[in-house]
Amino acid sequence: MKISELSRRTGVPVASIKYFRRQGLLPAGRATAATLAEYGEEHAERLRLIKALTTLGGLSIAATRDVLGAVDQADSSEGALGAVSYALPVPVAAQRAAGPEEEAEADAADAAAGAEVAELLAALDWQAPGTSPHVKGLTAALKELRRLDAEYAPGELAAYARLAESVARLDLERAAGLDDPVALAERAVIVFAICAPVFELLRRLAQEDQVRRRITGDGAEPAAPR
Repeated sequence: MKISELSRRTGVPVASIKYFRRQGLLPAGRATAATLAEYGEEHAERLRLIKALTTLGGLSIAATRDVLGAVDQADSSEGALGAVSYALPVPVAAQRAAGPEEEAEADAADAAAGAEVAELLAALDWQAPGTSPHVKGLTAALKELRRLDAEYAPGELAAYARLAESVARLDLERAAGLDDPVALAERAVIVFAICAPVFELLRRLAQEDQVRRRITGDGAEPAAPR
């Protein structure tokens, strides 16, 4: 198909298609003339993925390039999920810059938060190396909670972790049955980058429901789904 038809099929403007191609997000089409190229279904699929990452996922062009690079280099089902997970931006709590006199205190806070994360992972028996960006992100978040004197008990954190574990199992079940590493990686992109905002909104809606129940004094359990 020509670039104009590719644009109509995917809803991506021709100018954006050319931009994605210049940025290395979209492979070039098969040249048929000096200024013409033919595009295939693989280009349409890639454009849909780019559009989902940049709009629904809210990723920058640079982050999208990293994720797509991980998808293209996936050579095994196990490696695909890990590569995509590491390529996506890691949520990190905003941190205040420490002054020179606070550096020693900051180092101590880093060590304390790191030890807490290591203890939590050991208690959960989770397989995550210390070099994982997610371990580093959680360490930074707990350090910020300590700085703000946020009250939470290690047991409460473990309870949230167990809920996260259940969600992770559901995530991976959605990828079950996909043997092709690229297809698996693309499914991982959807689950990791796009479904995350949906899950966060569900959590906030649940919180809103609980707040309203407490305000109105309606402590009744919500009706079970049919």
